[in-house]
Amino acid sequence: MKKKLLLSIFTLVIFGIIAGCGNTDDKDKETTTETKTDAAEVTTDTMGPVLTRLEKSKTLNVAFEGTYPPFNFLDDKDEFQGFDVDISNEIAKRLGVEAKFIATKWDGLIGGLKADKFDVIIGQMTVTEERKKSVDFTDPYVITGSVLITREDNTDITKLEDLKGKKVGVGGGTTFEEVAKSVEGADVKLYKAMSDYVQDLTNKRLDVIINDQLLISYNIKEQNLPLKIASEIVNKDEIGMAINKGNEDFVKKMNETLSEMKDDGTYKEIYKKWFGTDPLES
Repeated sequence: MKKKLLLSIFTLVIFGIIAGCGNTDDKDKETTTETKTDAAEVTTDTMGPVLTRLEKSKTLNVAFEGTYPPFNFLDDKDEFQGFDVDISNEIAKRLGVEAKFIATKWDGLIGGLKADKFDVIIGQMTVTEERKKSVDFTDPYVITGSVLITREDNTDITKLEDLKGKKVGVGGGTTFEEVAKSVEGADVKLYKAMSDYVQDLTNKRLDVIINDQLLISYNIKEQNLPLKIASEIVNKDEIGMAINKGNEDFVKKMNETLSEMKDDGTYKEIYKKWFGTDPLES
């Protein structure tokens, strides 16, 4: 009897120990699983929408007009070329992704960005306080400026004040429009395409146009236009890459990549390829 009782007690103790060990293992597994899940959630939460998308797609969707040589344009093979294209491709390579280009009309760029139709605008967009209300900008990747452009035979327009009473052509929604309208008495005409107001200036339907010094110098040379830059820089422009708000990590990553390109000389090589001179400093 005693032997049977002792055996029963011993058996119960052994089963109790085994059961206890099993419960401990299950709790450890549950704790480990919960920890891993929490860690994954933290990683996802700390990444903005764009970087999260880049991790999955391995594609950087870049928007610009695509009709703005030498910055972004289609060549004879219907492939995008230009300064913005080279900069975008280099950034994408350093991010370990591939650049995909999306041509969009100027007045639809910011709207498209906010609707997540693309990841970034790299298309000669000047950083302004008004635009910063809608999107975030990287550090400037181009420093340039607005100039007055006239026909070669013009001698009476050399500074902003000379725009009074003159017909001035500019792109609507650009900083060039703001510059033109800052002169009281200027008759400002708004256009959707640069080619249209260049043509109107050439055909004497305008007295002067305002545009970027780098862009117009390139076009006068390449197209043999009967035009000239008639002034010094009348408004300095800092050009940034526009990114949808809520992607501070992506803005930081783009700034770091751009800084690396400048430090190792790659940026200067691309700049000189398209403009034949060293970049202006901020």
